[in-house]
Amino acid sequence: MNGPVARPSDYESFPYVTRGTDYSAVELVDPSYRRSTFSPELDGEDRRRVDRLLTESVVVSFHDHPQLLPADMEDIDTFLRTKQEQTAFTELRRSGLTAVFDNWFGVIGGTRRSGWKWDDLVTTLGLRLADIAHQEGVVVARRVDDILAAKRNGQLAFVMGTESAGMIENEIDRIDVLYGLGIRQMGLVYSDANTLGGGQKEARDGGLTVFGHRAVERMNALGVLVDVSHAGDRTSRDAIDASSSPISITHAGARAVWPIARMKPDDVLRALAERGGVLGIEAAPHTTLALDHRAQSIESVMRHFVHAVDLMGIEHVAFGPDTLYGDHASFQHAISDVIGSSTIFDAGGLDVEKVTHVDGLENPTENFRHITGWLVQHGYSDSDIRAVLGGNIIRLLGEVWR
Repeated sequence: MNGPVARPSDYESFPYVTRGTDYSAVELVDPSYRRSTFSPELDGEDRRRVDRLLTESVVVSFHDHPQLLPADMEDIDTFLRTKQEQTAFTELRRSGLTAVFDNWFGVIGGTRRSGWKWDDLVTTLGLRLADIAHQEGVVVARRVDDILAAKRNGQLAFVMGTESAGMIENEIDRIDVLYGLGIRQMGLVYSDANTLGGGQKEARDGGLTVFGHRAVERMNALGVLVDVSHAGDRTSRDAIDASSSPISITHAGARAVWPIARMKPDDVLRALAERGGVLGIEAAPHTTLALDHRAQSIESVMRHFVHAVDLMGIEHVAFGPDTLYGDHASFQHAISDVIGSSTIFDAGGLDVEKVTHVDGLENPTENFRHITGWLVQHGYSDSDIRAVLGGNIIRLLGEVWR
């Protein structure tokens, strides 16, 4: 077993069907399970300031997977085929989040281990919306006003997104369908090349395709936020140039801080900022390390934040931790053939200390409290903290969403 098993009360999703009868009964991890030991060095006044900032700010996770992982990774294949994913709604309400960009496992699950197809995506999106509709205090955000209203009303807003547009194949109108179903953010590619462009796994990135240009144009016209987090460098630059609206890198870091393909080079980050875009700092295990901090923790993650702020300006940086509830590192290993860890996480022979979890940024519940504490500890102003906690994302969405 990889962690304590969830209690019956933790299975909050899909209250109108029966677990084990209507869908798989794989045992999932206890969402309250913690291994992080990080605690910022704050006095009483600073701790109250953290509480106030989290209470007053619109706090937005630019990218997360707020679902529960299996308690035993031996169940991973059954888990990946289960479309009724359990979301930790109670834990999310304790996180301080106003909104979360919810990018479910649309690239590595479904009926095929090689990734979802169109019918998998539409089916799971419908199931996801049905689940949210049956949760108290939870809403789907389709406009900026929906996020702001959620803050006023003490609700939790979900922004529907997908990490790859590969499922649209060469059918441009499928973007319209997804928009109609609530999708407001789309990654162009996930690691492997597709009909839109090249991914980070490819040795040669051919850039945004002719169809990719059409897709970006359609997303702009509809008001869908373009994301190039998993796109190759050339495809990322092409998309930034092709888009009439600012775009996003919802979850990544800086290659200047840690030299792997999963991170973005400075020229891409600079171009993103020059066009008004926003970078969300990644925190998934074995991604945002640093040359002087090779055991990933909140400290190495914040090295990327500091570099990005210095390079891009604080108004173009936010956080997309890309975390889950459960043993994320073991999950990475279990699906390494799909995510291509041998290529996109290759550090060119640099010594890397493997971790069981990212201390301080282990799951969506703790992420933003610890980020806020770190920012307070390191002397950032209230206005800068509010900007990176969500204000920068709200500004971007105001320019992109129709």
